[in-house]
Amino acid sequence: MRSFDTLDNWHEEFLKQANPANPRTFPFILLGNKIDIDGGNSRVVSEKKVKEWCASKGNIPYFETSAKEDYNVDPAFSSIAKTALVIENDQDIYFQGITEAVSETEQRGGCAC
Repeated sequence: MRSFDTLDNWHEEFLKQANPANPRTFPFILLGNKIDIDGGNSRVVSEKKVKEWCASKGNIPYFETSAKEDYNVDPAFSSIAKTALVIENDQDIYFQGITEAVSETEQRGGCAC
């Protein structure tokens, strides 16, 4: 429950530190991990509460996962990667302000090593 209660702070602090060009479209994802424990019966945060939080933050995708059992991990990461690629078409979120310099060796298709 403590992790869930601090989500607002983590979300806001991340946006403050990362300072993305458009915070509303920055690709976030929320993972509810350790779903393998007791088959999810020991859940302390209801799915309804989690989905309400995600909706309040612009419909952040939510996945219940188990890293131990490798459950829903790939779909979660595929989802965030696809979202980031869609956004990248509109803006370059990772390399803003950095000019691309390609060496002469790279332009020829060779290696400088």
